[in-house]
Amino acid sequence: MDPELEAFLSLLPRADLADPVAERENFAKLAAAIPPPDTSNMVVEDRMVPADPEVPVRIYRPHDAQGAIIWLHGGGWVMGDVDTEHPWAGRLADMSGAVVISVGYRLAPENPFPAAFDDAYATLVWAAENAAELHIDPSRIAVGGHSAGAGIAAGIALRARDEDGPRICFQLLSQAGLDDRQQTWSARKFTDTPWLTTGKVAQAWQHYLGGATPTAYAAPARATDLSDLPPAHITAAEFCPNRDDDITYALRLLQAGVAVELHQWAGTFHGSQAILSAEVSQRQLAELGDVLRRALAQP
Repeated sequence: MDPELEAFLSLLPRADLADPVAERENFAKLAAAIPPPDTSNMVVEDRMVPADPEVPVRIYRPHDAQGAIIWLHGGGWVMGDVDTEHPWAGRLADMSGAVVISVGYRLAPENPFPAAFDDAYATLVWAAENAAELHIDPSRIAVGGHSAGAGIAAGIALRARDEDGPRICFQLLSQAGLDDRQQTWSARKFTDTPWLTTGKVAQAWQHYLGGATPTAYAAPARATDLSDLPPAHITAAEFCPNRDDDITYALRLLQAGVAVELHQWAGTFHGSQAILSAEVSQRQLAELGDVLRRALAQP
């Protein structure tokens, strides 16, 4: 493990997703302790996306930005909102120069799949249909997220393709949760890795699916056809149960003719980029910003 990250291991909380409602408060406290992003060069606005029910979003608009990303937070589908995602959504907007639309999707287990998925897709459709009012280029809208949010992003890319929905130009998938089956080597072996373990992954999927039969929209790794999807940048952490699912998904996209950039970050664990003092975390965050800037650049 990266020595700068390893130094923090004893300070990490041992979250238990058996009671996700109780865990949300701890998650919020952790997010509040992260230094705030620099938003001096942008306008930050809270809006409600008209849907049933309405979806809260926080929009980060750097000056002169036209490209945008629909950004989905992590938290195992059971934790997080636009406030807990503020440190990361704000940094992504600052580093990329892109409009970041951070989505406060509904959480499981109270709202199992497809609630969060529908909220994310409704936000994508809204952004595309209101591009002029939002001052964004409808041909330069990406989707992305971290962990559970990255899994949702991959799912809405599939749906947009299948339903001839809004054109998505890019997928930015960070340590994505993609497969409920948990059959890979990393999914079976990482039972005591920092922050995320195989046990917590199983709990998260159980809450998210709510007993329903999983579909490709819920677990994108189940999709049999990955052709005609947007280009993707996929990141994986070495000591993460999701690692091999992320790598396999990237390879399958490549084999389906989709352009993919894959980065497996050595010495890292799931969510370790939150340790901002570590040099590897700074490189991870800078890369996300640089990749999104390039993906949304005008041709």
